[in-house]
Amino acid sequence: MRYSIFSVNDHHPRLPRTVPELYGQVMRQCELAETLGYDTFFCAEHHFHEYGVVPDPAVMLSALAQRTKRIRLGTAISILTFHDPRRIAETYSMLDMMSGGRLVFGVGSGYLAHEFVGYGIEPKEKRDRFNEALDIAQRLMAGETLAYKGRYSASDKVVLNVLPHQARVPPIYVAVLAREAAYHVGKQKNRIFTVPYASCKDFPDIGTMLAEYRKGRAEAGLPHDEDDHVFTLHTYVAKTDEEAKAQAKAAYDLYVDTRLYAKKHVYEDIIANGICLFGSVDTVVDKMRGLHEMGIRHVATMHNFGALDPALVERSMTLFAREVMPRAESRIAATV
Repeated sequence: MRYSIFSVNDHHPRLPRTVPELYGQVMRQCELAETLGYDTFFCAEHHFHEYGVVPDPAVMLSALAQRTKRIRLGTAISILTFHDPRRIAETYSMLDMMSGGRLVFGVGSGYLAHEFVGYGIEPKEKRDRFNEALDIAQRLMAGETLAYKGRYSASDKVVLNVLPHQARVPPIYVAVLAREAAYHVGKQKNRIFTVPYASCKDFPDIGTMLAEYRKGRAEAGLPHDEDDHVFTLHTYVAKTDEEAKAQAKAAYDLYVDTRLYAKKHVYEDIIANGICLFGSVDTVVDKMRGLHEMGIRHVATMHNFGALDPALVERSMTLFAREVMPRAESRIAATV
């Protein structure tokens, strides 16, 4: 199993925490995640709303690259629809070079209406724009000299002067929100990044989503690959289930109240449908074993949400790493 961290960087201007303070917390949490042995630190991209206050993940990840040595650094996601793919290819090639080859490149087409308004882009164009931008960015990052005439971009013999550090193009994961889209991402031979909270009806439905994705991959003729997916779950680990609720409920409910796309699953709802990693070490270990039985091998944990006290965020991260990870691995090994 791979265990990672995802920070959506939600900001709540009615609370006393400032944006610079949030940035500082995120940076410290990434450094801690490396110390604790997490695989990747993922950073979201959002625009024009406190929904998320990192408009350019490359800037944040570049800062984190200078504060860390081993942990991989991921976008979750880079919204290709809004940007010139040549600039995306240059920027993230540079980031991969600066980090010594630690980039995990999550990409997507965007889903928030106000962001499309802000960039003056028609949402109905997003899939075509995304597909074209991804094609260009991949080819440029692979070192191709590109002459390209697409619907939204045209280039005449463009070649990057800075290529990724990794021998191949950094691993690319395509984000989906709708479960039905998982099949199509697999059919297109892409890896998948998803947040089941936004798309699944209950915990077992997470396995259904992965199965749909794998069905698409199989139909595309791809072999089984346990590193082809990342599933993100909100996480808070405490001594008991009751303590987890007492410490995390208010922050989680605030986070949910400010989400602009998903069903308003408050704390009691998410406990009932199971699409979370909230509770005691034993509770979360059981969930991890269940995810492994579904075939999931990479879980990104979201501990920082709703302006949760950073001391509690770090406590949850530590409990997950020092107690959940080893116990989950032991339980998994016993069933293999």
